[in-house]
Amino acid sequence: MNRAARVMRVAREAAAAERGEFEAAPRTGFGPGRTIEAPTSFGPVVLGGRGAAEAKGVFVAPRHGTVVAVTTVGGAEGARGAAAALSCHGSGLETAALMIDVGGRVPRPTLIASASAHHLEERLAARLPNLRPAARGEVCHLAVTADEDGLAAAGIAVTAARGGLAVVLIAPDLLHPLLDTAGAPRPDAALLRADLDEARPLVALAVDDLLGRGLRVAVLKRRLGWVAERRAGFGALGSDSGGLPESLLRRLLGGGARG
Repeated sequence: MNRAARVMRVAREAAAAERGEFEAAPRTGFGPGRTIEAPTSFGPVVLGGRGAAEAKGVFVAPRHGTVVAVTTVGGAEGARGAAAALSCHGSGLETAALMIDVGGRVPRPTLIASASAHHLEERLAARLPNLRPAARGEVCHLAVTADEDGLAAAGIAVTAARGGLAVVLIAPDLLHPLLDTAGAPRPDAALLRADLDEARPLVALAVDDLLGRGLRVAVLKRRLGWVAERRAGFGALGSDSGGLPESLLRRLLGGGARG
């Protein structure tokens, strides 16, 4: 192979690695240039590194997108609707957000879902064959068990999301295990659904703890309306449909635009 051909091959392999794919070497049963899904075990892994590692054929793990944990404080209702609305905001034509329900019921797919949600559903089904992800509108939903194995599965699912927004709906008593369990998703931010008139001291303690851990924190003081929660649950909440306040979204995600 001459030098020009080698340079072109390395460039193709680097681009495939950045997308989380590999170019299969020509062999029986495989056509040249065919790409395959990255396996769960990669061998040597470089997190976020580029350049020399790619040229040597070392897999470069894709950077994770934003992970937001959503929970409730003081028994307030509406955390599920808030998580669904946040997931809708993080979805777009090319990227579907992932909503993980820790300890929740297995979701059902909707009759109409975006292509990006279907693609994420397929990747999750390949990575986690014992679970049942579901494309719902513009969002892909996944339920995991409320234990260490479930949190580990959630971590794998976030990796499969390939840089998209991941929203983790979790009960208050499981928030610290989520933050402390090896292999669980690493939240960048937390959304707390709380009624301040009833739980202001608890909210202050929770916010202080999360800020001390380096997370961005926002508090949703009022539950979303029934229609907004319903539409969000189907992955069909538009930006002008009574969803989360723009200021709250900027605090959690660092920007207000849809993905």
